Amino acid sequence: MLMFILKRLGLALLVALTVSAISFSLLFLAGDPAVAIAGENASQQDIAAINERFGFDRPLPIQYLDWLRNAVQGDLGMSWYFDLPVTELIADRLSVTMRLGLSAITFALVLAIPMGVAAAARPNSLIDRAALLISVVGQAIPSFWFGLILVVIFSINLGLVPASGNETWRHFILPTVVLGYYATPAIMRLTRAGMIEVLSADYIRTARAKGLGTRKIMFKHALRNAIIPVVSLAAVQMGFMLGGSIVVESIFALHGAGYLAWESISRNDLPTMQALILIFSTFYIFFTFLADVLNAWLDPRLRVS
Repeated sequence: MLMFILKRLGLALLVALTVSAISFSLLFLAGDPAVAIAGENASQQDIAAINERFGFDRPLPIQYLDWLRNAVQGDLGMSWYFDLPVTELIADRLSVTMRLGLSAITFALVLAIPMGVAAAARPNSLIDRAALLISVVGQAIPSFWFGLILVVIFSINLGLVPASGNETWRHFILPTVVLGYYATPAIMRLTRAGMIEVLSADYIRTARAKGLGTRKIMFKHALRNAIIPVVSLAAVQMGFMLGGSIVVESIFALHGAGYLAWESISRNDLPTMQALILIFSTFYIFFTFLADVLNAWLDPRLRVS
């Protein structure tokens, strides 16, 4: 198990290093960063001064190594628009996105896995059809439309929860439902398909022949094997929720890291965009690494891969 973890950790670090190089190159793929800072009407003296201030006139590999060293130490540069350290700017916003992402993936797992197990236990039954209907509806409804409908019903008409803000846990209820429900269909269908496949295996029939109870067969023997691809999918969905929560944060005015990404794109704040891509990618890599380790613990056969 230790060798498996070390191999996966080395692979994760290699991917993170590749992402850092791609993230750094965004500054120069978007054009001359000095011109972007100074403006199109800036003089050559202004552009030269900015090149000297930010070190854009140095060789590109040297710039990347300096940036990487500073990034490892927590220094991600200065925001061109906000004129604040990017690390400080993101730290104020990231906690909101993390709270939203963790609550949303928890909501999705708590809703999707029991539905998938219940649907697999009785294929083509009313429960199965209801679960599939919920899955289809979840994929068909745009998240921004679903969020607005929930605001109208539960905030404006009923007044049960706040429509915007992030001051208390009640402000996260509607965003959690919107973001979590978007991930529910894929998790539910994968759980259902995995359970149906596992329940038809020989060892399940043997367990039934031995007289084991249905609950023990379903949750101790079948779900342990069927849940393995769900763990990997949940890691992917968690990474998507952290990086793709821009729409939800905009609807509910949460002003987290996702909303900051939209602000940096609209204002051409490349250092902030660069740092957000690196941070979101690092989270994605981290959750994928955790999923690999958890799957190897659930199924020892994966450790030899």
